[in-house]
Amino acid sequence: MSVILGVAGATRNAALALCNEGRIVGVCERERVTRTRRAALRPGHLPTETLNALLQIGNCSRQDIGTFAVAESAIRLGESSVQYVDHHYAHAATAFYSSPYSSATIVVCDRRSLPELTVWSGDASGIQQLDFAWAGPAFATVYSLAAEALGFSRDGDEHRLEALARVGEHRCNPGVASIAHRENRLEVPEHFQASIEAIVGRNGSSVSDTVKASLAEQVQRHVGDLLLQTVAAIQARFGGEHLCLAGGLFYNSYLTTLLAQSGLYAETFVPANPGNAGVAVGAALTIAAREQSLARRETLSPFLGPEFTPQEIKATLDNCKLSYDYLRNGQLIDRTVTALAKGQLVGWFQGRMEWGTRALGHRSILASPVAPYVLENLNVFLKHREPHRTYSVAICQEDLPRFFKGPAKSEFMEYEFDVLDPELLRPLLPANASRLRVQTVDESAGAFYQLIRAFGDLTGVPMVVNTSFNGFNEPMVCNPRDAVRVFYGTGLDLAILDSLVLQK
Repeated sequence: MSVILGVAGATRNAALALCNEGRIVGVCERERVTRTRRAALRPGHLPTETLNALLQIGNCSRQDIGTFAVAESAIRLGESSVQYVDHHYAHAATAFYSSPYSSATIVVCDRRSLPELTVWSGDASGIQQLDFAWAGPAFATVYSLAAEALGFSRDGDEHRLEALARVGEHRCNPGVASIAHRENRLEVPEHFQASIEAIVGRNGSSVSDTVKASLAEQVQRHVGDLLLQTVAAIQARFGGEHLCLAGGLFYNSYLTTLLAQSGLYAETFVPANPGNAGVAVGAALTIAAREQSLARRETLSPFLGPEFTPQEIKATLDNCKLSYDYLRNGQLIDRTVTALAKGQLVGWFQGRMEWGTRALGHRSILASPVAPYVLENLNVFLKHREPHRTYSVAICQEDLPRFFKGPAKSEFMEYEFDVLDPELLRPLLPANASRLRVQTVDESAGAFYQLIRAFGDLTGVPMVVNTSFNGFNEPMVCNPRDAVRVFYGTGLDLAILDSLVLQK
């Protein structure tokens, strides 16, 4: 079988996915390698450094690539063997082919192609579009319009609306124009943005933070209610037990949680990267399915990026003339748990890099969720974020029901949960916040699970704060040199790189 390279990122977030013998063996975004956030493809060129990293993972050469799979019409590669895939089809393929389901209904919501919302059916025979003709703007566009009206960029900063809504009071702000749901369309008033701007001011700063947060909560709740109505109509029309979600809208964990807990479907799946970078995976798997009789497989691992051996890490540290300790696994866990229990911030660099947007325990910054000043240390000194921003936690799967209420699991940090004892996690919760995004971790995670378990045994709280290992306004670290630079350029106290330990 020929090697297939999936390519995405015409305007930003360029990504490559390498598919060999019908399996995705590597995925990497260009920004992780070049250190330029949201880096797009250069017209007519493949990102050489990213490609070389994937070829090394796949143990193959560029000459082995038989097909370049692309799901964006704006991408021109100058290669003779390019196959184009419909953009929404590729989104659907990313979600379905990386899911554990043998059959599912797939909802795609993405504002970068028309129609903005499509519905698909996936089963053993492949993926087929269902007759659900959407007209006009869909939820991703509405959410972006609201983000812009609140003073955020509508091209990548929608997560700031989500973060603000998490601390907003549940109340009604009169004057916000309501959107109506009419069969397969949303009726968005022309003055929708203006009605929000009239309350917050055009630059989003003329009202109190409390009013702005409650407005964000109201808008997000309104969008969620409309989305529920639409998905309910889809379920009533097409039935099914499993739901897959794809498209940039479903980075939003409030919306994914709403659907997962709605009872409309028995199970819901969100891929590790549901956005446009993720379509590199879907495009490659689509071509594999067409040409190579792709069989169903297990859920794709979220760890498909580059990996570095202990010898390579040691060589980097030696080249930087750094002093470090070498520890075996048990010693490593003990050293890290001790640091976390003291309230220290730890850089955790292990195994293959995550291919999604969220750190899941391989390129993470860890902290104790009950340490005094943990939120201030993260927001003010490390990440330079607004004081209301919350952070995700990773918890042992079996301990989830003791501390949180929500979906049964959240392996990719795709859902948020009600905190059952807010006082316990008060150091991590901003005022008015009662929900957190959570990653559930089981024994298959190896050292990361052991670390959380050991921290729980010591403190009685079997969870750790888990945020991306990166410096201010830069991508997640990829290689050991990136990790060293971030460690010495930020307020981190300890860095664990495989079995090697750096301490300030």
